[in-house]
Amino acid sequence: MAQKRLMQELQALQKEKWVTIETDETNLLRWKVGLWVVNPDSIWHGAYLRADMRFPTEYPYQPPTFKFLTKGICHPNVYTDGHLCISILHRPGDDEQSGELASERWNVLHGVESVLRSVLLLMDDPEINSPANVDASVLYRDKRDEYDAHAKDVVNRTQSDIPDGVRMPTTSELAPVPVKPVEDDADFWNMSDEEEDFGGSDSDEDMGDFEEDDDDEDDDEDDETK
Repeated sequence: MAQKRLMQELQALQKEKWVTIETDETNLLRWKVGLWVVNPDSIWHGAYLRADMRFPTEYPYQPPTFKFLTKGICHPNVYTDGHLCISILHRPGDDEQSGELASERWNVLHGVESVLRSVLLLMDDPEINSPANVDASVLYRDKRDEYDAHAKDVVNRTQSDIPDGVRMPTTSELAPVPVKPVEDDADFWNMSDEEEDFGGSDSDEDMGDFEEDDDDEDDDEDDETK
């Protein structure tokens, strides 16, 4: 079940330009991921963030794990060893201890893409009330300039991690492909009188013959009664 689901998700993600994925040929339950931070308003803009994702055999009923391989990420929700703390990767169900609701945690409807997009959103909007990295949380809250400088340093260092032949997609490349509108058939609105006469079929003419036959039968019945 897990491998079949992952193969379907992999084929879809390989068409995306903001993520690169390498899989272990002998173990589909382990992925190497490269995430482009394409949001131009992000302090992490331009970063190529590498990560390791591992999937349980119970996937998609249980969540994967996510660990950054990019070193030195200073972020409130990233442990110093690179592991990410994010609600979507927590086991299904309500958690009274943390106060997280089931709707905030993992469920079978989630997938790799929803996880990766959530990671990118969290990079720009960290949860500082329950940080995985207290020092980073303090920097983000009280010394934003210093925090931003750390982020910029990471962005610059990740440029050496970009694989050969890979580049950050442009904004136009990420834009959805416009759907071509269906054009009206001009001839449809300029139909001839003959085409508008929807009742002028051969079958109608045949019905006229039946009506005449009925009239003849009625006349014969009248003659017999006289």
